[in-house]
Amino acid sequence: MKKNNFWMLIVILLFCGMTVQAQDNEKKEPGPYMSARHLPNMLKWLPAPPDTTSEEFVHDIMRYMWGKKQRLNPERAAIAIRDAVWNIDSTLAEYFVPFGMEISAEKTPDIYNYLIRSIKTCDQMGTRAKWFYRRKRPFMRMNEHMLTRNEEAGLVNNGSYPSGHTIRGWSAALLLAELNPAAADTILARGMMYGDSRVIVGAHWQSDVDAGRLAGSAAVLALHNNAEFLEDQAKARAEFQRLTQARKEE
Repeated sequence: MKKNNFWMLIVILLFCGMTVQAQDNEKKEPGPYMSARHLPNMLKWLPAPPDTTSEEFVHDIMRYMWGKKQRLNPERAAIAIRDAVWNIDSTLAEYFVPFGMEISAEKTPDIYNYLIRSIKTCDQMGTRAKWFYRRKRPFMRMNEHMLTRNEEAGLVNNGSYPSGHTIRGWSAALLLAELNPAAADTILARGMMYGDSRVIVGAHWQSDVDAGRLAGSAAVLALHNNAEFLEDQAKARAEFQRLTQARKEE
């Protein structure tokens, strides 16, 4: 009987430890500033994706062919493959150079918090339209493999319009450009590349990417009506200016 009680105590302690750890992880992971219902409804203002008999779709096909040519450039192909990784930290890493500094929870906590929460908010923008239109992706319609074949299985049942990666990449660029307006041109250029990468790998049509940029812009605009966002943005801007000044004084 004592032996059974001993093992039961061990199980309880392990369970409690796992619960505390899970709670700690939840505390470390900030959530969005607002839910999807507080963001603009894309179905009310974004046009439907181009019909396959339209001139716009012909443009989509031409851009798809352009994307396949870009794969022949090893450097550009490598960037497109990196941009395909669905991870916010990976996305932010692509902006370290144009932004002018590394962004992390340890080195830039205020900037990191501002970006993580903002991007999680913006990520919600395209979900409703994706499920409503359920547009077939280029690699499916063309019956060809993507450059990033590992993505294919997860994208088959995920609508193509608008591009979620583009929403994330473009909103990140807009948010960073606000903190460092002196580097806005370079940051925004990288943001445009991020969306183009989705055409290059064969995950999206150009019209998906264009819609993603509009969605990202609308989401960032909505964030500016949120008091908590504005407060965190002020902290992030102050941190950026402080770190920039410290570098100049070194």
